[in-house]
Amino acid sequence: MDEYIVSARKYRPMSFASVVGQQALTTTLMNAVKSKRLAHAYLFCGPRGVGKTTCARIFAKTINCEHPTDQGEACNECESCRAFNEGRSYNIFELDAASNNSVENIKTLMEQTRIPPQIGRYKVFIIDEVHMLSSSAFNAFLKTLEEPPAHVIFILATTEKHKILPTILSRCQIYDFERMSVPGIINHLKAVAEKEGIAYEEAALNVIAEKADGGMRDALSIFDQAASFSQGNITYRKVIEDLNVLDADNYFNIMDLAVENKVPEIMVLLNNVINKGFDGGNLINGLASHVRNVLMAKDPQTLPLLETSDEQRQRYRQQAAKCPTQFLYKALEIMNRCDVEYRQSSNKRLLVELTLIQVAQITQKDDDSPGSGRSPKQLKTLFRNLILKAQPQTASQVAGASRKHNAHENKHDRAATHVTVTTQTPPTGTPSAA
Repeated sequence: MDEYIVSARKYRPMSFASVVGQQALTTTLMNAVKSKRLAHAYLFCGPRGVGKTTCARIFAKTINCEHPTDQGEACNECESCRAFNEGRSYNIFELDAASNNSVENIKTLMEQTRIPPQIGRYKVFIIDEVHMLSSSAFNAFLKTLEEPPAHVIFILATTEKHKILPTILSRCQIYDFERMSVPGIINHLKAVAEKEGIAYEEAALNVIAEKADGGMRDALSIFDQAASFSQGNITYRKVIEDLNVLDADNYFNIMDLAVENKVPEIMVLLNNVINKGFDGGNLINGLASHVRNVLMAKDPQTLPLLETSDEQRQRYRQQAAKCPTQFLYKALEIMNRCDVEYRQSSNKRLLVELTLIQVAQITQKDDDSPGSGRSPKQLKTLFRNLILKAQPQTASQVAGASRKHNAHENKHDRAATHVTVTTQTPPTGTPSAA
């Protein structure tokens, strides 16, 4: 029985052409190989699982290839390429800086730079997670990085470029890797599924791609998990059950009900979601992302911003036709406010319920007919006015009111004094009493 190898390792790219989602970057590296214009230090930056270490290994193999192709790829036939592919190359060294971040580790690595390569033209040192090096290790590395031997090339990889010293950054050619797009991940998963003989539904692969959050390695790991759970037939229902992901139909249903002001139906739907073990805060966050996607689907210019499958994109467009733009703007504002208040709320479910009620009341018209009572919008204005009246006055407001009161009393006193004097002093020419 053959040993099982996870998909992330089994289908790891071995050439620039097989790298997914980084075409501009791989083209630049191949052109550097073809023109033989190689820098002494490279820095590969980007999120996890997007191909930084993979590209570093391919690049290291290619620059040592004895007969590179016209496209700038390794031939995979020379002794250097075979040694690399079989894991016995003495020209390529890898250091995991997350677990080897001391000065001694760097000094040991720097000592190996003095020895020229036995086969090939360059010694390539790949330092992964380089931002984990200590400050003293960075300083020990700095001098060699600035003026390395002619036969040495450094390739550094990191997920957190901002943690690297500026003096290191200034000595490297920096390559920023992009997050994988959802369609790109889906296409790659389709190819892997076909090679493995696994049946799939595209909607299921879409869920896996969105769950991976731009990382191909994460997507392949989730794919393996889903394939094991579904026993070789990856369906949408099995994937959302396995990954404990909320069904996207809930978001579409909530928005359809909210546009029609159907609050009771929304409360029933929310209760069903919570009874399945989903958190109300996650529901609001997912609904906010859904509303954002619906908003993007309203305009042809923003439609390409939707990172989803063609089937889901069509559903967003259909719902966007039903939802007024102002409704979507206001809904996003309400849900963003709920997200801020959720962590501090003592009754989180009530907060989620009130948020969904507010969203459902956005398109509700005021009813001013006799006996109808005040509408939610009128009540909102009334409550705001009552709150403003009930708020304690500020010091400046109290001081202003006090000045007005004193001025009023002084004016009253002057008027009273004038009346008293007029009463006690008889007019001129009036005879006094005998």
